Amino acid sequence: FAALGALLSGPDIAVLFTPDPLAVPSEFKVLLAETGEQMIGAPADFSLSGVEIVRLGEGDVSAMMALTALTKPGPFSARTHELGNFFGIRVGGELVAMTGERMKSGNYTEMTAVCVHPDHRGRGYAQALLSAVGRQIVARGEIPFLHVFTSNASAIALYRRQGMEIRRRLHITVLQKQG
Repeated sequence: FAALGALLSGPDIAVLFTPDPLAVPSEFKVLLAETGEQMIGAPADFSLSGVEIVRLGEGDVSAMMALTALTKPGPFSARTHELGNFFGIRVGGELVAMTGERMKSGNYTEMTAVCVHPDHRGRGYAQALLSAVGRQIVARGEIPFLHVFTSNASAIALYRRQGMEIRRRLHITVLQKQG
């Protein structure tokens, strides 16, 4: 924690994935402490006719931040899109669904920020985006995985239908230095 504290300043956050709950020193503020499932596997191939999947970038940050603020998929900041490829679906010019890549460890790449605006759920957008991102990861010879809050039963059911399996339960802790 001393080394982590030296790295953080101001509004910086750290997101920790651990096998057990953490006893966090008082110099940190806990912003989130939840359990999550780590799921692994290549999502099933899925496409939607008449729906364009677009690459997201710097010009899309405000829309990405708004969608993640609404849907709360987990930690997402203004620079998260720099960690990998992010894709989205727009309806009437509004970003209504997205997902992308974040953590990379060895041959594993995390799919992250799987979000669909509540008014646009049930149309296959998440499946199409997971399939597109998963195909790219697999094409690079990597293995897709993701994290989902244990309480998000509908997302877990979707990922299972897509062919992903729960690998293990983790504790997700988001910290910020007290200041």
